[in-house]
Amino acid sequence: QVQVVESGGGLVQAGGSLRLSCAASRSGFSIIVMGWYRQAPGKQRELVALIGGGGNTNYADSVKVRFTISRDNAKNTIYLQMNSLKPEDTAVYYCNAMFFDNTYWGQGTQVTVSS
Repeated sequence: QVQVVESGGGLVQAGGSLRLSCAASRSGFSIIVMGWYRQAPGKQRELVALIGGGGNTNYADSVKVRFTISRDNAKNTIYLQMNSLKPEDTAVYYCNAMFFDNTYWGQGTQVTVSS
């Protein structure tokens, strides 16, 4: 059984910070890549940040410098530290866990940034 569980969303004023967490588990399988995606109302889901098992990262241009993704391999958990948040960061944020044979999504957590 696979579990991908996000936490940490909420409402914050522009310029503020939030930290998202995502824990993934699948007995007997190792996670290759984990990442965060987001989907704003009326828009397609888009990549925010990815992190591999070795710590290599990839960010969307819109969040570079402001967001930091990190990973605790022992806990199969990733984090997204979001600083200097902007109203355009408002979206449902989804965690993604990629195994060698399949990819799994969390249920999503709402992030709302007020102006």
